[in-house]
Amino acid sequence: MTAHYDTSEKRDAFKGVSLFSGGGIGDLALRAVGVDVLVASELLPDRASVFRSNYPNTTMVEGDIRKTKAEVIREAKNRLKGRPLDILFATPPCQGMSKNGRGKLLHGVRSGVKPKLDERNRLALDAVEVALALRPKLVVFENVPEMQNAVIEHEGQVRDLLELISELLAPDYEGKWDVVEFADYGVPQRRQRLITVFMLKSSLPTNLKKWAVLPTATHSQNPSIFTRPWVTVDEALSGVPPLDAANRKMASHKDISFHRVPILDDSKYFWVSNTPPGKGAFDNQCVNPACGFDKNPTHGSKHNSEGINQANRDTPLNCLKCGELLPRPWVQEGTEFRLMSGFTSAYKRMRGDLPASALTRNLSYACSDQKLHPREHRVLSLHEAFILHTVDVYNFDWRRDDNKTLSDKTIREIIGESIPPKGLEAIFKHLVATLLEHRTAARAA
Repeated sequence: MTAHYDTSEKRDAFKGVSLFSGGGIGDLALRAVGVDVLVASELLPDRASVFRSNYPNTTMVEGDIRKTKAEVIREAKNRLKGRPLDILFATPPCQGMSKNGRGKLLHGVRSGVKPKLDERNRLALDAVEVALALRPKLVVFENVPEMQNAVIEHEGQVRDLLELISELLAPDYEGKWDVVEFADYGVPQRRQRLITVFMLKSSLPTNLKKWAVLPTATHSQNPSIFTRPWVTVDEALSGVPPLDAANRKMASHKDISFHRVPILDDSKYFWVSNTPPGKGAFDNQCVNPACGFDKNPTHGSKHNSEGINQANRDTPLNCLKCGELLPRPWVQEGTEFRLMSGFTSAYKRMRGDLPASALTRNLSYACSDQKLHPREHRVLSLHEAFILHTVDVYNFDWRRDDNKTLSDKTIREIIGESIPPKGLEAIFKHLVATLLEHRTAARAA
């Protein structure tokens, strides 16, 4: 399904094509550095709908890129009207490359229910086909750092993915990749990604012998005279009114859109309210005022004989000194209690003196990885997620173009599937500056 829109394009603006676009969070960075995204491609209708509501002048090609890439190429050529494409930006799915994805894949292989090589990793090659047809000056991939180790089956052989992409784009492109920590660019969130850039050799300035994928960092965990300190959660959320997940009245703010959190039942609230900053509820100690024993063994995990990481099953749920039930995640079966299955990062608070841990699709679930507010007894609100993800500094509407209700679930998923646009903007500004240097040199000649 393709949506067409009229547009008045600036003659000298850089032109871009976006693949695997999601709801368009990454494309905020392209727009911020002056790139007109002419064509975008997205599989899921709800993401595509949010994208269209924010980029009405972009042609959105909706559907599986394996079936729509010819349409993407055709639409891009129609919109380019003979001029060259500057940037192709592709963010293929990472589930087959991420640590979590690999773990599930390993378990599936051993159970005999999944192929050994994840077919989703091949989607990057569809982006390469689009690049070969459109010959952009820059091809930029964003993915998890594990993309460096991803392998696929190609023409009967198991190949290193990045090595194969480099080979397919040779000899016209020079490729480099580097891992970025977005907190190093003023983003109040620790999120690492692999940025892979292939630059058309004819677009490189003739006097530029070396070029870098990433710009110089502006922030650091260990600041110097050249860098500022990381932006922390406490700094980023300093002006946000408090909430509490104890009841409906305290769990939302009537004047701030999306500043609301799920209510916690009594058991979960007991675990969360007794969890210190930077710690997890699985490690909580005795809260019996007559005891207060704080040497109960904490939770952990270890690899079993098959190499799969599993949480310990012998972590105590009752205080070893007084026998009282500890405020640790439990499952109640009749009158009996047992420790809930989970890792130390579940029901864990973020630290206020650091950038947030990476926001995921499960950011509204207390049981997920480090999702509790640093001090308040709740998870983060979507309003706070927009701030920590830096979406709040851009003009972005959380709505669908068909006026259907946009669920909180879809919003969480769009955030978890994207990367902070402020950090990506710094990267694109750096890459566009390189292209501008070539454009200036070409005009001077």
